[in-house]
Amino acid sequence: MRSALDRQTEIYMEKCQEVPTLRVNLDMHPISKAMRDGRVTSNLVRLDYCGPSPAHNGFKSMLRQIGFNAGELAIVTFLQAKAYGKPFVLLPAPILGRLQHHCAVYNSAFGDIGPKDIEGKRVGVRSYAQTTGLWVRGILRHEYGVDLDKVHWKTLEDGHLAEYADPAGCERLPHGSSIAQRMLDGDLAAALLGAPDMPKDPAVRTLIPDAHAAAKDWFAREGVVPINHMFAVHEELSKRRPDIVRDIYRMIVESRDLAEGLPPIFPAIGLEANRKNLQLAIDWAFEQKIIPRRLTVDELFDDVTGSLG
Repeated sequence: MRSALDRQTEIYMEKCQEVPTLRVNLDMHPISKAMRDGRVTSNLVRLDYCGPSPAHNGFKSMLRQIGFNAGELAIVTFLQAKAYGKPFVLLPAPILGRLQHHCAVYNSAFGDIGPKDIEGKRVGVRSYAQTTGLWVRGILRHEYGVDLDKVHWKTLEDGHLAEYADPAGCERLPHGSSIAQRMLDGDLAAALLGAPDMPKDPAVRTLIPDAHAAAKDWFAREGVVPINHMFAVHEELSKRRPDIVRDIYRMIVESRDLAEGLPPIFPAIGLEANRKNLQLAIDWAFEQKIIPRRLTVDELFDDVTGSLG
């Protein structure tokens, strides 16, 4: 059933055929900086970068209330959106991505542990459906033999989609908890953390030994760079103004070319360049009960966005 905001978007696009303004949830990242600071612009559309920082605080609004016409979405969030029939399509344009092995950490003050040692233990992650959690759990399972069903997952937040519920074995921590602090205090045996939440305590070590070297070896073998965020647009925009969608993609490409500080191993741009990355995200999301069915890579795109790049 179409929402009132879907219809508002449609009416607005009809009235603004020349230079419409779109509400965009896109944070200041190396790839998006030249778009955000005005070095890369469009003659076809004005982008109102009105989303919050960090951008993930706008994902619920984008998908539950159609609060934005376009913007970045965590890849897991987009997979759930597609599985639950939300009106967005993906552009083959990664905004954030990285090797993830180093994101599983523990406090060595309580003794050294390895990946298999978290079985039967409490492990924290901001949300079970968080993209970092997806990638790290998949690595722990497929590279180190961890039985994920034996881990007691402790979370702070629900998922971004109202239709989604955490699988059995997850438990919400009290409101206001800090996963990093609980790990430092020994309440959690380990934690899956992104860079902004990673504590600087010298006792914090990676659960995977020599994690950065292990990640490079995994990349060399698998050829996959885990994607965190990609760009998505409302499907009505793609249907009615494919020229604008193509121009937004052009802006992302140009802004990416001007980016400084990208890691040497970073997701490429284009559908085929990301097919293996996306397929693995789908496989692991289904395996970890984050999406209700196994999607195909091609259904994440439409005829317009699938032909980009």
